[in-house]
Amino acid sequence: MSHIFTETRPCSILVLNGPNLANTGLRQPEIYGSQGLDDIPALVERLLGERTKRIALDFFNSNSEGALIDRLEQARSEGVHGVAFNAGAYTHTSLALADCIAWIGIPVVEVHISNVFARQERIRRQSFMGAHVLGIISGFGLWSYALAVQALYAALADE
Repeated sequence: MSHIFTETRPCSILVLNGPNLANTGLRQPEIYGSQGLDDIPALVERLLGERTKRIALDFFNSNSEGALIDRLEQARSEGVHGVAFNAGAYTHTSLALADCIAWIGIPVVEVHISNVFARQERIRRQSFMGAHVLGIISGFGLWSYALAVQALYAALADE
């Protein structure tokens, strides 16, 4: 099995978050839970154990669609291996983000804290990004991020 990362060059995964997600843990805990985004690294470590040492996580949050696109393009130029991306409401509305994901050539896993398919608002069941991502993980709270990192790591290790 050939790896695109080694002991000296860990698997680089960007955890990217869109609008309103910086306040996870405070905002609507009945939907999004009481843990904050700063709890994600510990969840990844609990799920992946020793493999966590072979993963370099980078985090970026923005409420701005343009800043998210800029960060995805920067990830491409940096050689980031994969992206766990919770675009928040932009998932359901942004052709610009979908277009960016389509061309950058980085495996992306779409992440949702809540089960968007069980939400009342019909628009939350649509994803413009979905056609361009490796997969979608939805409904496991902050564990969705850890599962996305695990999925990216497994997919990248199998290349």
